[in-house]
Amino acid sequence: MSKKILIVDDEVDIASSIQYVLRQEGFVTTLAHDGLKAMELIELEKPDLIILDLMMPGLDGYEVCRRVRSTDPKTPILMLTARTSEIDTVVGLELGANDYIAKPVRLRELVARVKANLRLTPGETSQPGRVIRYGDLNIDLDSRTVKLGLQPVDLTFKEFELLAAMARQPNRVFTRDQLFAQVWGSDFLGESRTVDVHIRYLREKLEQDPSHPKHIQTVRGVGYRLVWD
Repeated sequence: MSKKILIVDDEVDIASSIQYVLRQEGFVTTLAHDGLKAMELIELEKPDLIILDLMMPGLDGYEVCRRVRSTDPKTPILMLTARTSEIDTVVGLELGANDYIAKPVRLRELVARVKANLRLTPGETSQPGRVIRYGDLNIDLDSRTVKLGLQPVDLTFKEFELLAAMARQPNRVFTRDQLFAQVWGSDFLGESRTVDVHIRYLREKLEQDPSHPKHIQTVRGVGYRLVWD
């Protein structure tokens, strides 16, 4: 079944160009030219991925992203922004965006990022009973669910992939580039700093004291490792 993509941009020509190239790739697309219409279509259409312009009059991309993430932690959101400063990027990621791309949009790059955000981890196939357990942490690779004790932990797609990547090899120290390649893929056009943002999200959801993490540890000058008693 073709994936459904919602394109949200108040610049009609840009939105139409994105729609055309994605339809050529076999995706089903819907357009919205303002934030309020986007929220309406998200509720009605349940898209598999949202391409969201950051700067729009009225309800901007930041607010749309925040509202979506308040009820839906998993649907990938790719932000379009003409503002490329680091702080804008970080704010977008902190609100729950999975990726961002700068305007003017290079359509081939955008298609590659859409595919990367929709794709499962390369080579991963379904095998019954694949559950990783460390103490009170349970990671079910097939149902993509996580429990801490008896409490379910709600993770986004990329947060789950990042946790699973480290959990498969506990105590191993991963560099940011290694985690980035495993989770986002070698054809993903982004920055390894994205790993830091998602590590912080995981700590907030899994650590008793996120500012002094016990399990998702930083190895200074190298990267991260997962340690669980």
